[in-house]
Amino acid sequence: MIQRIQTVYLVLAAIVSGGLIFAFSLWTQADRNVYVLDLFAGSDLKLKLVPVLFIVSAVMALISIFLFTNRKLQFVLNRITILINLFLLGLLLYYLLMLPGEMEISEKGIGVFLPIVNVLLLVLANKAIQKDENLVKSVDRLR
Repeated sequence: MIQRIQTVYLVLAAIVSGGLIFAFSLWTQADRNVYVLDLFAGSDLKLKLVPVLFIVSAVMALISIFLFTNRKLQFVLNRITILINLFLLGLLLYYLLMLPGEMEISEKGIGVFLPIVNVLLLVLANKAIQKDENLVKSVDRLR
């Protein structure tokens, strides 16, 4: 059912991945904030992958909301989304640690931590999905 708690977690995960990336900066470079969409202007392929992964994560969370009739597929899709967010977090941390000119980029923005929030929300959604699945299995045993 769509009115379950996992739907709230998945909607929040989609908002974090798809909406908050435009509000929070990733880092400050040469006295200007760098947002996710600014990464498309660069020539590095790894940096162009970051916004794509954010959007893919948001779309997968939205798709997962409407798979409430197939809880196992919903659970697997959420796990894939968690892996995407962990890869995204690793990519962001790698880039921030390997960035030349630390004096220019001394402030990291909150946008770097959005994949962590997303992973937390997806784990909570998976716990709720698993709880529903266990409830359905227990009812089937009583029949």
